This record gives sequence, C-alpha cells and structure tokens, in this order.
Amino acid sequence: MGDPQTRVQDTKDIDVGSRLRAARVARGMSQRELARKSGVTNGMISQIEQNQSSPSVSSIKRILDAIPLSMAEFFDENFDASPKMFFKASELREINLTRMLPLGSTDAEISLRQVGDTSRHAIQMLYERYAPGADTGAELYSHNGEEAGIVVSGSIEITVGNLKKTVEAGGAYRFDSRIPHRFRNVGKVDCVIVSACTPPTF
Repeated sequence: MGDPQTRVQDTKDIDVGSRLRAARVARGMSQRELARKSGVTNGMISQIEQNQSSPSVSSIKRILDAIPLSMAEFFDENFDASPKMFFKASELREINLTRMLPLGSTDAEISLRQVGDTSRHAIQMLYERYAPGADTGAELYSHNGEEAGIVVSGSIEITVGNLKKTVEAGGAYRFDSRIPHRFRNVGKVDCVIVSACTPPTF
C-alpha cells in the first residue's frame, strides 16, 4: 500500500466511517474494546467512525486486524459487515502443499481446500481429495495440534506412529498431530475427506 503513513481517503463509493462502525457493531465490540485491541485511542476510533479523521493505512490495518477483518474485505465493493460464515465451493482456499509435506509425496494428486482464513480462528476445516496412488510421503510428517476427519467417499490408508489402518467411507479418525503420520490412497477411486485441525497448522 506504499508509505504506511499514506492516508485512507473516503470516496463517494466507500464510507470508511460507516463501514468500520458496522463491522464493529456486528461483532459486538465497543469503541473502547476495539481501541484497546488495536492499540489506538478511543478518540481515534470515534473520529474515524464519524468521518472526522482520515486514518493512515497503518492505523486502519491495525484496527481491522483487531476486528478481525482484512483490508481487501473492508474495501471490497460488496462489503458485508457481518463475519463471513458461509462459503461457496469456489471460495475454499487451496493450500500449497510444497512447504507442508516431506519430499517423496505425490502432492500433485492431493488437494486440500480450506474454509476461510485460519489465521483469524482457532480451528481449521479442510475438504481433502486424494487421487488413487496419492501419498503424503514415505517419510511421516508431524505438526502441532490435534486432527480429526470423516471419510466421505473412497478409502484412505492412515499411518500414525506404529499403527496403520485403512479407513473406509463413513469411517473416521482422530489423533494427536504431533505423532508422525501419513495418508495414502491405495484404492482405485478418489478419496474425499472432511477434516478439522486445532489449532490451525497449515
């Protein structure tokens, strides 16, 4: 956004004050609470909401981070003050697996699609698809947290530590993600899983 002191200018199409007030109220936050969480003064919040002050980009970002709300969402022409709770299939975010999985994985045949922005929440929900032969790698991987999932279709071979189990459609799993684990589709059709991980890891 350039110089962090660059000012956010109101336009005929974007009423920064009204948007900020609507977003704050939708989340049940007082001006004082928002000021405390964002590290700005209560007076600044009040002035911005009344369009009596044009905040710097850095200031408005600190305020939006405390809501939380991204700059892109706040300035979107289809702005909705309410927290986003519903997502179309096209709005799920594809996770880049190259940094997550160990060498030897067939990540091109694995798709993990995430619900929303997990950096702002305490749980991560994923829609997972493993093509036949897809494998997270012979080298087991681990991460902080606990995960669970339900196999929607197909089947998946899951290794957790020294245990190995094939979970069929309708079956489920749950384990401590700090234990090294591996997912492998040894079947002939795609395996689809809906899973959750807390805290968000990927």
